[in-house]
Amino acid sequence: MTLYPAIDLKDGKAVRLTKGLMDSAKIYSDEPWSLVKKFEEMGAEWVHLVDLNGAFAGEPKNLDSIIKIRENCNVKLELGGGIRDEETIKKMLEIGIDRIILGSIAVKNPQFVRDMASKYPIAVGIDAIDGFVAVEGWGEVSSMKATDLAKEFANAGVEAIICTDVGKDGTLSGVNVEFTLDIARACGISTIASGGVKDESDIEALIATKEVDGCIIGKAYYEGTLNLPKMFKLLD
Repeated sequence: MTLYPAIDLKDGKAVRLTKGLMDSAKIYSDEPWSLVKKFEEMGAEWVHLVDLNGAFAGEPKNLDSIIKIRENCNVKLELGGGIRDEETIKKMLEIGIDRIILGSIAVKNPQFVRDMASKYPIAVGIDAIDGFVAVEGWGEVSSMKATDLAKEFANAGVEAIICTDVGKDGTLSGVNVEFTLDIARACGISTIASGGVKDESDIEALIATKEVDGCIIGKAYYEGTLNLPKMFKLLD
């Protein structure tokens, strides 16, 4: 089980949202790079970055913060939010991002994702509201089931699927293990759980499935309901 501490970037600051609502943003740091450095010192191998402004704009909007993180930190970085063409993928990889997360474009153009996954390190972000895929920074809900989208990438060379239950995201109400398992079984590739993680019991429940490879940790760390340094030591 790999833990992915998460930083959402909004207007150059590190924030967390509740249920994906931009006006719910709570600022946790004016210097996101220092948070990433802290995660690195705790023992993190990866940090999960989301450009929230970019997700809504359809193009990266927090480049200065992303570059500063890369320049100051040695952990692996995965980045999502507004990355929708090959030129942007290449630009982010040149900056030093280790893995690109494609979300909205995966619904609209799954073939593009398959093409990109054959050339670059790609993860697919599948965000769902009541089991249906949410797109455009979770501002719209499509008619496609999350599990059907996951099946599209079963043999596509995608490194991982990151699945988020939007209704639980930022709520500290517990991770949706069944939803995560449904996605993992639908795609048959490395699956990372996201949304609602509260404490150690959530991590333990995911480990117990033996089918989930990772978990994104956000508000649970920031609000102190999960002892992240302890979890890194236990999983080491």
